[in-house]
Amino acid sequence: MQYSNNVLETIGNTPLIKLNHISKGIPALVLAKMETYNPGHSIKDRMALKMLEEAEKNGKIKPGGTIIECTSGNTGMGLALAGVVRGYKCIFTTSDKQSKEKVDILKAFGAEVIVCPTNVEPTDPRSYYSVAERLSKEIPNSFWFNQYDNLANSEAHYESTGPEIWKQTDGKITHLIATVGTGGTISGTGRYLKEQNPNIKILGVDVYGSVLKKFHETGEFDEAEIYPYITGGVGEDIIPANVDFKTIDYFTKVTDKDGALMARRLAREEGLFMGYSAGTAVAGMLQMKDMFKEGDVVVIILHDHGSRYVGKVYNDEWMRERGFLEKDLKVRDLINMRGKDELVSIQSNETIHKALDLMKELDLSQLPVMKGDEIIGSLSESVLLEYILNPAKGELTEPVSQIMAEPFPEVTPETLCRSLNKYISREIPAVMTKDATGKYHIISKYDLIQHVL
Repeated sequence: MQYSNNVLETIGNTPLIKLNHISKGIPALVLAKMETYNPGHSIKDRMALKMLEEAEKNGKIKPGGTIIECTSGNTGMGLALAGVVRGYKCIFTTSDKQSKEKVDILKAFGAEVIVCPTNVEPTDPRSYYSVAERLSKEIPNSFWFNQYDNLANSEAHYESTGPEIWKQTDGKITHLIATVGTGGTISGTGRYLKEQNPNIKILGVDVYGSVLKKFHETGEFDEAEIYPYITGGVGEDIIPANVDFKTIDYFTKVTDKDGALMARRLAREEGLFMGYSAGTAVAGMLQMKDMFKEGDVVVIILHDHGSRYVGKVYNDEWMRERGFLEKDLKVRDLINMRGKDELVSIQSNETIHKALDLMKELDLSQLPVMKGDEIIGSLSESVLLEYILNPAKGELTEPVSQIMAEPFPEVTPETLCRSLNKYISREIPAVMTKDATGKYHIISKYDLIQHVL
């Protein structure tokens, strides 16, 4: 029989998957190291287990003790798994920029999670570093793992991730790409690979708001580089001991927006449902594509799973609020944003008076005019106002067919919102669209102002 004695034995031996669409036009073979195949769905399972084993071996934590760690979520997940199997209590501190999904997942494994403010200095007693350190001093038989300076972090990747990639590529890897946070992944993996072949290039991906890239290039810790950013698990406002800058050959920086959009592209174009940092890593690869030539083998480490970011990167409203979706928003997205809505219309044989009452009651600026199920015209505030103010107007009991304008233009649900300026104008306040069920929807100027601008 083939089985594992516990979930920890399933950590590692993750597959490489070729990128086929996003890498088009790049002469090299581009492979993704799929760390979501670990039981905790991230690469951090590797170093979490290694740090715990080292702490046990060195007597820093004893049976029944408490694991304490400051984490963006994934290291906590790895430690939570190990804690369940080995019988430890877990307390994690995290920053308030982390997704709710990450916090809820940690709690699902019985961990206590303390959310701390992001925009404070690392030495501030409220920071998630300082709170973890304080708790480790106050709680008997507890150990703060401190993934930033605990060198078992990078050692885990020297012992497992590096050898796996070397074996899987048959020693043909030419470039390794990884995002850099604590530095353990890129430093440990890169050190092993360079020992096998010193010509392998180790390429780091940083984010704007982090000090790592400039420190690598100048040796200067520039506080002016530090400002709030959204991407989780990438970049630092400190210099972790695990970052081996001598191993890293080059850094590029990726914006919050580019990382988020690339994560969504990975899902839609490659079928890979990945986390924010994975999008950042692949976006970084595209920024460095001129470094690659025919015959090169590029391996990108994709750290974690998209399920941690359903409420953020994969949530259209969250993306829209940050201006990340303005170019890609489609008419169908507008319909989805509004939720359940019924088209308000008026039949052509109904009176102008009824149209006025309907628009006033529902605070509408326009109405489609229908004959049965067919749209044959339109009414707008300007058309009605012009009729009412005309001294030669007829009675309000006249049918709306007497004053209606041409039907509003019809567009498809796939029409980009930025293309609607071809249809909507001062004279034409709305467009119509029909969904897959045949149901009509109206998109007005108000909708565009409310949901797009």
